[in-house]
Amino acid sequence: MLGTMTTGAATRQPGLPWHATHRPHDAVSRFLAHHWVDPLPPEGEPPKGYSALEASLAPESCGQCHRQQYEDWRTSLHSHAVGPGLLWQFHILSQAQANSCMRCHAPLAEQKALAALEFHWPNTPSSPPPAYVGRRLFRQGLVCAACHVRRHRRFGPPPPPGMPPGNTPGLPHGGFTASAAFQDSRFCATCHQSPADGRSLDGKPFENTYAEWRASRFARAGVTCQSCHMPKRRHLWRGIHDPAMVRSGLRITLTVTRINNGTADARAVIHSVAIGHDFPTYLVPKVYVMLYALGPDAHDVREIARHVIGRSVNLQLTHEYFDSRIPPGGKSVLATRLELSPSQPKMVELRIEVAPGAHYERLFGHELGHQGRYDKATVMILRQALAETRATRYQLIRLVVPVPATPGDSRHAVAN
Repeated sequence: MLGTMTTGAATRQPGLPWHATHRPHDAVSRFLAHHWVDPLPPEGEPPKGYSALEASLAPESCGQCHRQQYEDWRTSLHSHAVGPGLLWQFHILSQAQANSCMRCHAPLAEQKALAALEFHWPNTPSSPPPAYVGRRLFRQGLVCAACHVRRHRRFGPPPPPGMPPGNTPGLPHGGFTASAAFQDSRFCATCHQSPADGRSLDGKPFENTYAEWRASRFARAGVTCQSCHMPKRRHLWRGIHDPAMVRSGLRITLTVTRINNGTADARAVIHSVAIGHDFPTYLVPKVYVMLYALGPDAHDVREIARHVIGRSVNLQLTHEYFDSRIPPGGKSVLATRLELSPSQPKMVELRIEVAPGAHYERLFGHELGHQGRYDKATVMILRQALAETRATRYQLIRLVVPVPATPGDSRHAVAN
């Protein structure tokens, strides 16, 4: 979901996925070419002998046995992939455009059928959903079955040591087929990498996370997407929305150096030390880095420097204003000279704030400014989308360093 309605759907573009063009003859690519065929076919009738629980595509059914995975998934953005930010567009998009969005947000054929019923699209199923398709399945986003179920067969990574093989007789739903693809970054590239012929701007794909990782030292060292975003196979997928995850990938330093009696230098360095792709990846988030001079009075605070880390484009997705993202291992530096006086400043403060949905804040705000083009139901969803997106903002870090009294002296503070 990306862009404005003047440029059409905010969607993933059709084309060959990354894994179909990169090493196409190895086992993982062959598996993924079938596993992520677009569009996914319907599951069909469950095998005879399946219980209602085994046949169900609902994530809560999976959670009856896979409790930890289900509870993790519920806290992840995957479980919120169909929310107000997407749904307001479905009130005005065509069915084909919406299906393109659902390629990643809700990819099961059964989810698309439920969406067609909800939005009264032309190609609406003539019969009600079968029992194994929960009525909430579309609204539940990227569900367990989207990654793990095809034609009612289960697929997953090779079992850990001590666990029975997937083809052990007597396992529920006939066991599962193990594939190393579930431990390979190319599995994630299906949605986190624009295809070779997808939309781009200034020669850079809109979604380029896998390519950024592949060019990094992390790929060479065998540190996959799953290594960081699914530690110990946890279904967490933490990222830019999670302060702890972001802090763990950065080393942030604030240094203040006294130059002479009248001036001092302030320097903030944000070093990407454990992030396997550009920080932040994608063009939606923004990271705001600000330096403040603090006087002796608690209210004596003034901003002395500001920098934005991110990729900024216009709402029509036709012009890039800047791209200041930090590549893996790279740094971003914000430095300024500070004029001193007898009364102030006494300290320098660094604040870093993260807006995970900055582009969408602009987009939703813009559309609300033209709400006359939408019906009341769409406007209500759009307002909810804006409120929810703004609520994801957070303060990542605050560092305060005193201004040294002696020329030539430096003081510094380090986070992580």
